[in-house]
Amino acid sequence: MNAIPITYTGAEKLREELHELKTVQRPAVIAAIAEARAQGDLSENAEYDAAKEKQSFVEGRIVELESKLSNAQIIDPATLNADGACVFGATIDLDDLENNTKVTYQIVGDDEADIKAGKISISSPLARALIGKYPGDIAEVNAPGGVHEYEIIDVRYV
Repeated sequence: MNAIPITYTGAEKLREELHELKTVQRPAVIAAIAEARAQGDLSENAEYDAAKEKQSFVEGRIVELESKLSNAQIIDPATLNADGACVFGATIDLDDLENNTKVTYQIVGDDEADIKAGKISISSPLARALIGKYPGDIAEVNAPGGVHEYEIIDVRYV
């Protein structure tokens, strides 16, 4: 499997979720299954079915997170030296030329993307248009509503 780029912060969040699943949720599900079994007939036991379904979800998510972390290429934006270029992990100040508004985005991995927090996925059309550009360049993004232009104001590695 190919390396999956992720920021240091994103990797820490995945590790925290994995720890929560293994130390809190997994034992709670095991206890719920044991309690449901103690009630007797499992064929008509809704609590048992719900606990088994939850166990399936928790175990699946644990496998998924372990796989992502084992294939992760962790990048700390603070250690980047890309000479001002837009690269993975960079925080970029943009001027939306269509409506003359300023926006700031950080290019992050797919699992970390959160547009409300100003984090865009490396695989998004905007991030793809920004990669390799420098302050002063114009990035053209092919959006469903047509071509959208952004001027790169500043690139920071924080």
